[in-house]
Amino acid sequence: MADTIAAIATAPGVGGIGVLRISGPQAIAIGCALSGRRHLIPRQAHFARLCDEAGAPLDEGLVLAFPGPHSFTGEDVVEVQGHGGPVVLQSLLGAVLRAGARQAGPGEFSQRAFLNDRIDLIQAEAIADLIHARSEAAHRAALRSLAGGFSKAIHHLEQQLTELRVWVEASLDFPDEDLDLLADPQVLRRLGALEDGLATVLRQSQSGQVLTEGVRAVLLGEPNVGKSSLMNRLTDNETSIVTDVPGTTRDIVKEQVLIDGIPLLLLDTAGLREQADQVETEGIRRAQAAAAAADLLLYVSDARDETAAGLDRGALETRLGFSLPPAVCHIRNKSDLLPSPPPGLAEQVPLATVWVSAKSGDGLDALRGAVRAALGLQMENSTFSARARHLVLLKAAEHALREARTLLESFPSADLVADQLKIAHDAFSEMTGQVTPDDLLGKIFSTFCIGK
Repeated sequence: MADTIAAIATAPGVGGIGVLRISGPQAIAIGCALSGRRHLIPRQAHFARLCDEAGAPLDEGLVLAFPGPHSFTGEDVVEVQGHGGPVVLQSLLGAVLRAGARQAGPGEFSQRAFLNDRIDLIQAEAIADLIHARSEAAHRAALRSLAGGFSKAIHHLEQQLTELRVWVEASLDFPDEDLDLLADPQVLRRLGALEDGLATVLRQSQSGQVLTEGVRAVLLGEPNVGKSSLMNRLTDNETSIVTDVPGTTRDIVKEQVLIDGIPLLLLDTAGLREQADQVETEGIRRAQAAAAAADLLLYVSDARDETAAGLDRGALETRLGFSLPPAVCHIRNKSDLLPSPPPGLAEQVPLATVWVSAKSGDGLDALRGAVRAALGLQMENSTFSARARHLVLLKAAEHALREARTLLESFPSADLVADQLKIAHDAFSEMTGQVTPDDLLGKIFSTFCIGK
């Protein structure tokens, strides 16, 4: 039998109300002892004077009981709502622990909900994503995953894959029959439908991961092209020092910012040039390292600089001397100083390029759209909150299905095709928690807050 756990479920600090949560076989008995009641009516709020084991009053508040399995964790659950002072809540928690419960670890309530089949692993992770959502779009995406939207999409893929595996493995089960099942056009049609469905889920998940985990974006360029001015414009704050003196920024300046609903960690860096003192040289080295490791590179040049016009990806890599991250946007700043209007606010020439003026603010809306385009995001109403592990598993499944197609088209071996389909199936199962490596649950739930 599982033991009984307890924790303060509200955030640290002072508030009008504080919540204490108890789950396990002794939860209702402890709730009765704390409230002085002989029994608790399920899902009904009971007002009570809350006392310790010696009968000394600790607080006044509400006690609610949720008998298992119809509770969040699937076990008996009691929630105590008292006043939100840290001393009050610690006193209540101490009484509950002395009554037989133990302190819950991070995410242990959600972990019990998962282990008791109240939610799957994707939904459990969505709980944490919902709590830590940094934008309305991230909030909506987490709600979709928590409601089971992401899980349903994966289960639908699993169902399609199961039907395909049955078809393929029939070739293994009946080798003596004169049936060339792999040659049936249905096999490739089913595989194609599965690949299309997986591509849609992968696209939605990639957008969801950006909303959940954010993007590391680096402003990079030569001195005095307006990187710090752009930083201040985008953050709406005097984050970076702006002067006419080249090399003002020497270390990396960081600020969290939302651009078109996308959470970015924006980094302003030292200007790139060859003639620099020892301190500035170190700043340039750090700038280049940050840019190489970025999710998004925002390369800034002076709109009047003809040498920076029409850069493609290869030319920019040669100019900078390192490999670029997947997402790159070329910002042509100081467009207000051009003798005539810029050729367009956002164009492919051939690198994604946008003309802006950090001084006047012209072109910033186009810049926000260019950032989204450079990241390849399509924020759909069906976007799910997702994590890096989800993308790793989806891409593993995608690779396995691609290998299965290659085998079917070139070397139709039922054994080899079946192996690839099983790899894809295992990836889907690991996403929802039907198959879990021994250390996976510990890693996932250790990131949750205590009380959830």
